[in-house]
Amino acid sequence: MTTLASLDNVTRSFGAVTAVDDVTLDIREGEMLGLLGPNGAGKTTVISMLQGRRRPTSGTVQIFGGNPVDAANRRLLGSTPQETALPDSLKVGEVIDFVGAHFADRRATAELADEFGVAQFLKRQVGALSGGQKRRLSVALAFVGNPRLVLLDEPTTGLDVDARHSLWATLRAQHERGATIVVTSHYLEEIEALAERVVVMARGRIIADDTLPGILGRVGQRLVRLETHEPDRVAALEGVSRREGEAYFVSDSDAFLVALVRSGIPFHDLTVRGATLEEAFLSLTDAVALDNATLEGAR
Repeated sequence: MTTLASLDNVTRSFGAVTAVDDVTLDIREGEMLGLLGPNGAGKTTVISMLQGRRRPTSGTVQIFGGNPVDAANRRLLGSTPQETALPDSLKVGEVIDFVGAHFADRRATAELADEFGVAQFLKRQVGALSGGQKRRLSVALAFVGNPRLVLLDEPTTGLDVDARHSLWATLRAQHERGATIVVTSHYLEEIEALAERVVVMARGRIIADDTLPGILGRVGQRLVRLETHEPDRVAALEGVSRREGEAYFVSDSDAFLVALVRSGIPFHDLTVRGATLEEAFLSLTDAVALDNATLEGAR
C-alpha cells in the first residue's frame, strides 16, 4: 500500500524532556490506525509533527512525500487537535463554508453537517453550542476538504456515550469513503471499535504495532470469571497470574480448568474469554515500566 505519512528515526525533545524517542512509523493508505498510550507517551507530539506544527529534533517526518511544514504538502490533510478554538460569533454554516473555501475539492456544507449531526445547528452561532456539539463540528471540519489522510487527536472528548457511538459510525463511513484515519484516544473502547491497526506508545517510544487481534493476542492470557466461596484457593492454583475480584488471569485456560476441577474447590457461573484491549494495553505498558525499573536498578 502507498505510504501517506511517515516518521523515520524521529526524536523530539523539549529541553531536557524527550517526548518522542527514535520513533519510526509508516501510515499507509486505507488504514484506520489507533494510536494508544498513557498521558505523556508522545502521541500528541507525533500528531503535531505530522501536522507540521512542530519540527523533529532529529530524524525525518514526511507527509505525501514532502515536509509537512510546507503548506502545499498538507492540502490533502485533515485534522482535529485535542483543543480547538472556534469563532463564537460565526454561525455553524459560516464556519464550515470558511474552512471549506480553502480547498479546491470540498464537501457540500449541508451534506457534511448532516453526516456529523450538526445540520440542525447550521444557522446557530457557534458560541451557543454545547461542548459536545462544538466537538462534533471540529471533527466535521477535518473532513470538509475531502482529505486523503485525517489525524484525529482525542476526537470524542466531551461527548456522552450515545454521541461517541454516533461519531464512531460516522468515522467508519468516512473511512469507507476512502479516508485514511489516525485516531488517538484515552477511550480504549474507542480504539477497539474503530481501529484495524493499533500502535501503542509509552515513554516516547513505540512498544507495539500490530493488528487489533495481534495486540490482544500479545497478552497471552485468558480471563476466567467464576463465583466461589474460596477465591484465595482459586488464586493459588498453578497458572494464575493475578486475580481481580471474581476474575482470574491465566496463561492456559484448559490447564487451569483441569486444576480447578481436581482441586475440589466448589464454584459456579464460570466463563472464559480473551483479553480486552484495555488488559492488553495495561500489560504492555506495565512490561515497559518493569523493564525500565530493572534497567535503573542495574545502574
